[in-house]
Amino acid sequence: MQNAGMAAAPVEFLHEPERVRLALSPIRRTLLRRLREPSSATQLAAALGIPRQRVNYHLRELERAGLVALVEERKRRGCVERIVVAAGEFVVDPAVLGAAAPAEQDRFAAAHLVNTAAGVVRDVARMQANAERQDSRLLTFTLETEVGFAEPGDLERFTEALAECLATTAARFDAPGRRYRVVAGGHPAPRAEDT
Repeated sequence: MQNAGMAAAPVEFLHEPERVRLALSPIRRTLLRRLREPSSATQLAAALGIPRQRVNYHLRELERAGLVALVEERKRRGCVERIVVAAGEFVVDPAVLGAAAPAEQDRFAAAHLVNTAAGVVRDVARMQANAERQDSRLLTFTLETEVGFAEPGDLERFTEALAECLATTAARFDAPGRRYRVVAGGHPAPRAEDT
């Protein structure tokens, strides 16, 4: 049983099609989002304006799939009220959704960026889950920034300069030991209308 005062559950990598199907229906996504904090079917039904029986059905299916965990059971007005919480944050393996690798490794192709990013998500989520099972920490780093380009050709020149800098820095630090994969990618920053 999970205690509401415990640390947040880890990110879980969903790679089984049936669990992904259960998690992705609109109402279940809404329930999982709301269940970042413990709640009951009655509370969720009132908040969403839908029948409690319908919420209960979806919560049972999510619990059966391991996506929702029981926090506690309370006696209330002669009934037992079940308080549940999302079993973690979930990341879906893009391969389950049919994402395919691009035919060529074009550093300027959006498909290549999407495929590479999906691989990072898949690999890091799996390694993080393994590290947590072993009660250890996965050592990672993330670098982010935004840059504006005056003209389209600047994007290619920037990419070449960044590739050269990355290769030089990697060569300077490369040594026997645990290997790290370093990925740098860029995409247009989302605008309000894109989100």
